[in-house]
Amino acid sequence: MTAMDTTDETSGPRWAGMAQAADPAIAEDAPARSLHPAEIHRAAVESGAVPFSLPPTVFLLLPIVFAWIQAPGIGAAVATGMLLVYGVLFVYASGIALYPQPVRLVWFALMTALVLALIPVIGENVLFMVMFQAMTHVILLPWRWAVPTMVVMCVAVAGIAAWLGVYFAVMLAVMGLAMSWGIGHGIQQQVLQEKLDAAERRNAALAVAAERERIGRDLHDILGHSLTSATVSAQLAQRLLDTDPAAAHEQLAHIESTLRQSLADVRATASGMQTVRAATEIASARSVLAAVGIDAQVPSALPTLDDQRAELFGYVVREAVTNIVRHARAEHARITISEDEVSISDDGVGIPEGTGRTGLRGLEQRVADAGGALAVESSPAGTTVTATMGPALASPRPGSPKETL
Repeated sequence: MTAMDTTDETSGPRWAGMAQAADPAIAEDAPARSLHPAEIHRAAVESGAVPFSLPPTVFLLLPIVFAWIQAPGIGAAVATGMLLVYGVLFVYASGIALYPQPVRLVWFALMTALVLALIPVIGENVLFMVMFQAMTHVILLPWRWAVPTMVVMCVAVAGIAAWLGVYFAVMLAVMGLAMSWGIGHGIQQQVLQEKLDAAERRNAALAVAAERERIGRDLHDILGHSLTSATVSAQLAQRLLDTDPAAAHEQLAHIESTLRQSLADVRATASGMQTVRAATEIASARSVLAAVGIDAQVPSALPTLDDQRAELFGYVVREAVTNIVRHARAEHARITISEDEVSISDDGVGIPEGTGRTGLRGLEQRVADAGGALAVESSPAGTTVTATMGPALASPRPGSPKETL
């Protein structure tokens, strides 16, 4: 089991339910579940993890076999029963991950107590169970608890096993650490995705409300004045129609001109709904970054931007923030913007080779087509994406050098 096993583009997320163990905020939104065995089984199936938690249980045969070899009889039978119970608890731990944290902690404590109870029954053979306990940590415990306790346990078991000469248990401890880390990474990715989905839903709702308000204001400003002017002109034309036909025709021409302009303004307002803008992308970035736990510094006011730059800078902010969320693992991000430049920086690990570059190449071409330049500085200390538009870059220059992304 590796981190790559945690998601599948065709069959949907795996271990999805266990994301709740890493983020109590997600569990709070989960529906209430009973502890009836049928409901636990249903939860385990929903998590998608049962097919992946069953194969490792084969390793439970090791302590069972050694128990029967070393001391056949009642002790071995008791050990077999306890180990089979532990195997069932382990398989259905993926379902318990969908339950609130107190239930998960009780389940974890029960599994741990069962392991400790096996020590006087099977002795040093209990070391073979390290892999299961390591995976149980990341399945049932919040990530901030699971990492240190899992690492300490695996290291301690590996040391004890090496001291006792049980080298296969050392290998299982290493395997358990690697597998658990992969599972935990997958759960954290699922947590991140769920937070992003929730933030996008909130942003969509807020954007719709804000757009409705904007359209209402624009239509009032545009049509209110225009229709009032057209009404007054129509009334005047009606009065002048018999006494001064020429003046009446002038008023009718004025009405036509006013209504044509109003129609153009309404179309421009409607088309604005489908256009990317720096202001809306920065507002969205603030919400999305906050949702994934990244402290974002964004401008509270924007400079005056023409339509071309407002749209272009909006695309730059969108692509850069997307890369921060997906790849950076950053704690802080900053967006600065002026009339000629927009810059987005973070303190993450940089853009891994082969990821995030396709979008940046397309963005570089978009900026270049608009007569600007895109600079990307990425290192293990963070990434900075800067788009510059200025007097010197007012129009594309043939043959000008571009940075290779």
